[in-house]
Amino acid sequence: MTTHNQQPAPRPAGAGSSGIIALGMYVPERVVTNAFYETYLDTTAEWIESRTGMRERRYAAEDEYASHLGVKAVQDLLARDPDALQDVDLILCATGTPDALFPSTAALIGEQVGLRGVAAADISVACSGFVYGLAMAKGQIAAGIARRVLVIGTEVLSKRVNQQERNNAILFADGAGAAVVGPVPQGYGLGEFVMGADGTGGASLFMPGAAPQLPDGTPVGEYAAMNGREVFKFAVRVIPESGQQVLDKAGLTMDDVSWIIPHQANIRIIEAAAQRFGVGMDKFVVNLDRYGNTSAATVPLALADAVRDGRIQDGQTLLVVAFGGGLSWAACTMTWWGGASSLRAEA
Repeated sequence: MTTHNQQPAPRPAGAGSSGIIALGMYVPERVVTNAFYETYLDTTAEWIESRTGMRERRYAAEDEYASHLGVKAVQDLLARDPDALQDVDLILCATGTPDALFPSTAALIGEQVGLRGVAAADISVACSGFVYGLAMAKGQIAAGIARRVLVIGTEVLSKRVNQQERNNAILFADGAGAAVVGPVPQGYGLGEFVMGADGTGGASLFMPGAAPQLPDGTPVGEYAAMNGREVFKFAVRVIPESGQQVLDKAGLTMDDVSWIIPHQANIRIIEAAAQRFGVGMDKFVVNLDRYGNTSAATVPLALADAVRDGRIQDGQTLLVVAFGGGLSWAACTMTWWGGASSLRAEA
C-alpha cells in the first residue's frame, strides 16, 4: 500500500477527464431472509417481497461497524488493483451510520488502508451521499486540489433501526462500496451532476443526533425514522425529475443511456420511476432483492455488481439517480471506462 508521508507532487488544475478507475464492494456474511421477520413481527415473507422486492439482506456482526465494512470494500478494490490508492490525497465517506461523529469514518478507514495523513471527511446526506461524493471528487480534481479521490459509501443501518418496528426493520441493511476517482481518457468518465436538498422534508426521514427535536418540532427518538408514504411520494417525483434534468444538462436523451443505476430503496419506487421515464425495467440495475436498502452503499454495490457480471461495458453511458435524507437528491451521467484492471468483469 502507498504511504503518504512524502511531499506530494504538484497537481495540475483541470487536467482532462475524471472518472471511476477502481471499484470494490463488501457485504457482511450474515444473510437475513424475509422468513427471519416472520418469527417475531406481524408479517410474512411473501408480504415483504410483494411490498419491497426484497428477499434477503446482510447484517453486520456485533463487532462490525461502518469503518470495518468500508475497509473491507477498499481491500476488495486493492485485491483487484494493488496500485489503486497511489496518488489518492482525499477520502470522502458517505455514511449515515458513522462509527463516531468525529473522528470521521473516512479518517478511520484511511488509517487502516495505508492512507494516514490524507485529507478525510464524511458526507451526511444518507442515500444520496455516494453521488454527492462523486461530484465533490470531480470538482476537487478539476480544481487541482486532488489527484485521486477515494469515495466510499458504507452503512450499518441494522444497528440504528428499531428492529421491533415492522415497516423500517424489513427495509434497511448493511454493506459498503468504494471507488477511486481519477484521470481517465478523454471522452470517458463523470459527466454532469444535479443535486439538491429540501430541509422541509427532513422529518420524513431522519437519523437522531444531538438535538431532542428537529427545527419543526418533530421529536427525535433513539432510532432512525421514516415516513414511508411521504418518502415514496418524494422519490417517485424526484427520481425522474432529477434524472431528466441531468440528461438535459449533458445534452443526452434516454436513448443514449445504456443503464440506469438507481438508489435501491424499494422495487415499487423503481417501477414507478421506469414508468415515468418511459422505459422498461430491463434498463435498470437492481440488486435490492439480495442486499436490501443499504442507503449510501446501494449505488456503489449496484455498480460493482453490474460491472462484475458484465452488464456494464466500456463506453456505455450510465444514468445514476439517488434520493435520501435531507430530503436530498442527486443524479449524474457518466461514460464508463473499463480500462482499469479492477473494473473489468473478468478481473
